[in-house]
Amino acid sequence: MAEQKITTFLWFDHQAEEAAAFYTSVFPGSRVVDVQRYGEAGPGVAGTVMTVTFELAGQRFIALNGGPLFPFTEAISLQIDCDSQAEVDAYWAALTEGGGQEVECGWLKDRYGLSWQVVPKVLMEMISDPDPERSARVTRAMLGMRKLNVQGLRDAYEGGGATPAP
Repeated sequence: MAEQKITTFLWFDHQAEEAAAFYTSVFPGSRVVDVQRYGEAGPGVAGTVMTVTFELAGQRFIALNGGPLFPFTEAISLQIDCDSQAEVDAYWAALTEGGGQEVECGWLKDRYGLSWQVVPKVLMEMISDPDPERSARVTRAMLGMRKLNVQGLRDAYEGGGATPAP
């Protein structure tokens, strides 16, 4: 596997190891790669987890236990490209479980406050359709959903009303 040039670095208060274990349980083929602990020089308590390096679907991330200074905001999100409604449903359920929050337009916040976009691949195809009316109908349908509903998006694309999300 080629070395990843850019790695996403996620700042947690104190839940880096817990979050990495959770995320690697959600995405098949994922794993925790390394755990580094604070030494006597700090700034964390010696022996506690400083960083956790983990891979999700082949992409490397580093989680830091940095304290409460910098909470997550919606300014950064991770997008999951899904092949089917079943995949959208599975990721949505897993990431909202245990205190996650549904937002809108396919966005959610997980129990750690990290924002995710759970997006069926077909959405981008429909939105980029050269027919502006079709694209606009799909966009309006998407804006009215929390979890994205593939059939509702298809209905809007074909000219019907959007099917509400289940």
